[in-house]
Amino acid sequence: MTSHTAGRSPGVTPEEAAGRPPGVGPWTWAGVPPRSRQVLVVAGHDRNAPVSTAILYERTGTGWRAGTSRPAHNALEGWTDHHREGDLRSPIGVYTLTDAGGRLPDPGTRLPYDHSAGFTTSGTGFDGEPLTGSFDYVVAIDYNRAPGTSPLDRTRPLGPDLGGGIWLHVDHGGPTRGCVSLGKGPMKDLLRALDPDRAPVVVMGDAVSLAR
Repeated sequence: MTSHTAGRSPGVTPEEAAGRPPGVGPWTWAGVPPRSRQVLVVAGHDRNAPVSTAILYERTGTGWRAGTSRPAHNALEGWTDHHREGDLRSPIGVYTLTDAGGRLPDPGTRLPYDHSAGFTTSGTGFDGEPLTGSFDYVVAIDYNRAPGTSPLDRTRPLGPDLGGGIWLHVDHGGPTRGCVSLGKGPMKDLLRALDPDRAPVVVMGDAVSLAR
């Protein structure tokens, strides 16, 4: 005879029963503001790997509704709980998403959008891939930055040693220095979906760490 956890319907994950998106543990979830109704979960495949999966979850009256699963890249050396400038790891944690921008015009986001040539980049990535177009669309991840400013703002409230300039941006086909990158189409979709009235956050890290 099959048994089910008391108070939980068959087919519902423990996280969903506790009011969290799948794969997000209680310690991680404690960092999500109670008013947040949009949670982008970026789950790295391994602590030391640069590949991830990103899913935007929307809070509904019956729980968290998952959007499309998207492939993503993170930093070359994977993830860390203690990010430092130049360590080539993406910071693990929960961060608000308040500001956007890009080299291309606003695709229709409700976030403040800085359309600027300052988002231009060039050169090649770690795998020799061209970086041109990587900053066509950007969402600033509020790690060691001043929310309410352009993603280009270099204010580092925690000091320069802890790094900064951590963004969601267009994928260039290889690892990043610390950011999270998505395909150009998914980045446009994300920009159009994010709603400041729903207090969006990103929950990011390797899958094992997020499950804590």
